[in-house]
Amino acid sequence: MSDAEESDTAEEPAEDTAVEHAVVLDHLPYGRPDDDRPQHQKPEIAYAVGEEQFDLFELTLVDGADVSIGDRIVVAPDADRDLVDRYREIDHGDLSRGAEQELDYVIEEIVDRHPQRFLDYFNDAQPLTLRLHQLNVLPGIGDKLRDDILESRKRQGPFESFEDLEERISGLHDAKGVVVERIIEELTEDVKYRAFVGDE
Repeated sequence: MSDAEESDTAEEPAEDTAVEHAVVLDHLPYGRPDDDRPQHQKPEIAYAVGEEQFDLFELTLVDGADVSIGDRIVVAPDADRDLVDRYREIDHGDLSRGAEQELDYVIEEIVDRHPQRFLDYFNDAQPLTLRLHQLNVLPGIGDKLRDDILESRKRQGPFESFEDLEERISGLHDAKGVVVERIIEELTEDVKYRAFVGDE
């Protein structure tokens, strides 16, 4: 992912391109503090995290955009955007302090909004290598918990909810928290395997 990648127009979206949403982490109505241009030339911006692959964005907003932290807004395709003039992908280190502080909460909200997607990771996880399983990249899941999850999956079928997962797997007390923690790790650290964050 390039922090210099900027888009006024997306790469010719296909006819059926799904709408990409992002959730606002911070809103800077007077522009970036490090922007030395006169105030009237500084665009209103926001920082946001994408719902699908957790890409981090700096959004340049249209004039008069009514945006608040936690708002879910469209970033792509261009034809569906009404609040965003243009955007660029950034790295975690480029976020404002306010955006960084909101990141955990917003990611937890995204996981809450799309629980099945993350349950499917537990239901579908397979070996990555002869020695490493996809489940083992999740924080706190060692060989015993991994084997318990695989055995329960085999005997009782897919997990229906995070609560079902926690009830069936003794020792796994906060499955959603494990997912959130892993997403944060993938955004902030150089990890070899990515489970949830887009690898572009």
